[in-house]
Amino acid sequence: MLAGQIINGIVSGAMYALVAIGFSLVIGVLDKLNFAHPEVFMFGGFVALVSVTVMPLPLAFLVVFLVGGVMGLLTELIAFRRFGSADAKITAALASMALGLIVTDLVHKWWGTEPMPVTLPPGWLQNSQQILGVSVLNLQFVILGVTFTLMALLHLVLQRTSMGRQIRALAESSTSASLLGINVKRVTQSVFFISSALAAVGGLLLALRGGAASSDIGLTFGLKALAIMAIGGLGDLRGAVIGGLLIGVLEALMFLFGLGRLVEMTVWVAMIAVLMFRPGGLFSGGMHNQEQRV
Repeated sequence: MLAGQIINGIVSGAMYALVAIGFSLVIGVLDKLNFAHPEVFMFGGFVALVSVTVMPLPLAFLVVFLVGGVMGLLTELIAFRRFGSADAKITAALASMALGLIVTDLVHKWWGTEPMPVTLPPGWLQNSQQILGVSVLNLQFVILGVTFTLMALLHLVLQRTSMGRQIRALAESSTSASLLGINVKRVTQSVFFISSALAAVGGLLLALRGGAASSDIGLTFGLKALAIMAIGGLGDLRGAVIGGLLIGVLEALMFLFGLGRLVEMTVWVAMIAVLMFRPGGLFSGGMHNQEQRV
């Protein structure tokens, strides 16, 4: 039972981490807070609702990834591009919040306010494997495989590619990056595309796991991811991953010990406890500590 709950917690934590990474990437590189991010995550679940019924699952993943990325580009264009100055950060954040509310309202108009069932494609995903006496769904393996693969690919992009070097340079200083000949606009768009694509895939995974796409999940799950980013350290991708896994396991253990009614408090209690002793979060290096990021 304990091992099974820990596995469940790791699966939940991995999805938390995907969304928290998106928050951390934008704030760590661009010093901006994108309040439309949770709605991109939510919308990924509704894209999954449509795509998994008409195409193979790998292709559905790709479609959701691209749709999420395009939503990130639109967010950058509509909510952030016109408010690029340092004194317009609050305006840009509020504009992104308004954009997120519009997305939620459109979802309500199209699909309604009730959760919509997402059916797993027939086949091996619905089967399970016995590992050390614990029954693990194949879907859980897929969720962990997808999330950790995406995290590893993000690490490689940031550390081993020209775009990654430009992203890191922009995280240090947009002025210096521009003087070095870096196309700041293009790199900014890339950051929004990547962060939102990861969030949308997280929404797909949650919809598959929970069997439903819900318009409310952006608020509840997104706020948790924002708290997890604070726990890990603002802008630190490694902290987002570790914080997500930590909260996922803690919530699973709360259920195991009969404290399920208090599970929604876990992330907030943990955030207060961490910030009391480490105001910068578990890892306060942010995007500037390049060699230790995920």
